[in-house]
Amino acid sequence: MTLSIIKPGLLTTIQDLGRSGFQKHGVIMSGAMDSRSLRLANLLVGNEESEAALEITLVGPSIKFEQDALIAIAGGDLSPSINQHPVPMYRQIYVRKNSVLSFGPVKSGCRSYLAVSGGFLVEKVLGSKSTYLRANLGGYKGRPIQTGDVLAVGEGLLKDQIRKEDGPSGFIANQWAISTRFYKRKDPTIRVIAGPHFEQFSECSQKAFFQQPFRVTPKSDRMGYRLSGASLTLKKPLELVSEAVHFGTIQVPPDGNPIVLLADRQTIGGYPKMAQIVAVDIPVVAQLKPGEKITFKQVSIDEAEQLLLKFENEMKELRAGILIKHLIQ
Repeated sequence: MTLSIIKPGLLTTIQDLGRSGFQKHGVIMSGAMDSRSLRLANLLVGNEESEAALEITLVGPSIKFEQDALIAIAGGDLSPSINQHPVPMYRQIYVRKNSVLSFGPVKSGCRSYLAVSGGFLVEKVLGSKSTYLRANLGGYKGRPIQTGDVLAVGEGLLKDQIRKEDGPSGFIANQWAISTRFYKRKDPTIRVIAGPHFEQFSECSQKAFFQQPFRVTPKSDRMGYRLSGASLTLKKPLELVSEAVHFGTIQVPPDGNPIVLLADRQTIGGYPKMAQIVAVDIPVVAQLKPGEKITFKQVSIDEAEQLLLKFENEMKELRAGILIKHLIQ
């Protein structure tokens, strides 16, 4: 099965859960900015949660389906439609041959994930299909999707369940959907653990970090979000040896404006580490657009672990529920 790219969108790349195990050799991990949405989309179409999907940023592509397909869209709401008919998110979508998927205005978030049953047939590089743009590594020819590209898809587990009846829209959406509790939070405050150098910052800076909002600047990308707001200063100069950094590490360079390290982050860094975003809140940060505000709240390591355990247990329950739905369809 193949998909033809009519328009590529602003930035559309193939991403999975990342290239793990090679950071000690200086290899960037990459992977989905919002791993939660990628996992949810894959679950809906019967793929492994780690399977690659299209990560679509702000301005979506136009894609023609050359054969019938089973898809799901999760993450930011970029107004998806098929043959100009709105498409619901977080549901199984049965798409008819020759139908065209496109996107419109951004309603929420900034990144959508399109999973197709069977996954994208691209070669794994160092164990991952993820695209690392700066090195032209992985994904589809190591670059963003372009007009005229043809993406091959594997044989999906659910291909025989595509219904024969459909209306003029060219697709059918299942009635059941993933509950919003899996991907929406009422409190947008980002929870963090104090970093190893938190106490080295002035008392005013420590208070400002948690009491004042920061804004995501236009100088932000998959490598990191640069924030503007209160200038964070050290009590005295520090000479640090570069050490490992992680997804969600918040570093503070000499200009005092924090940087949130993201999917395409470097493997080591030498700036003071103010904080570490808890794992369950990184997908929330990944959906922020330039100009939007972000606020932080401190939690303990134990709290962060409990939040992650709770989420993973909920994912297990969701996985079992979706599997049952697949079996009875």
